[in-house]
Amino acid sequence: MSEADPHIHVERKVMQAGADYRNLIASTLGAVPDAPSVVTTGCGLQVAYAMTSPRPESVTCLACREHARQEHLRFAEQVERMGWIPGSPIDADQLAKTAQWARDMAERFGGYSKGW
Repeated sequence: MSEADPHIHVERKVMQAGADYRNLIASTLGAVPDAPSVVTTGCGLQVAYAMTSPRPESVTCLACREHARQEHLRFAEQVERMGWIPGSPIDADQLAKTAQWARDMAERFGGYSKGW
């Protein structure tokens, strides 16, 4: 872990990071997972959890932004494929909204290429 690294990163497991995911786990299992003190980032560094953010506007590490963009695009594709599973408990409208949310997040993470 580098103490001199001034950048804000994203966790390597972007889709499993942040308060929303912990809240989902808590509501599902009735237990609240602790936030780790050190995490591996999208760029491969290990940094203090406090130096990460799931919000694209806060992430200053370009490699992490690109990692998060790719992960959100991959998630959108996975969600869209779920619609083809017979008997899926999620309707097509929900799947489309979720996939669009992921693509919007990918676009926000990719914002550095547009003069961010």
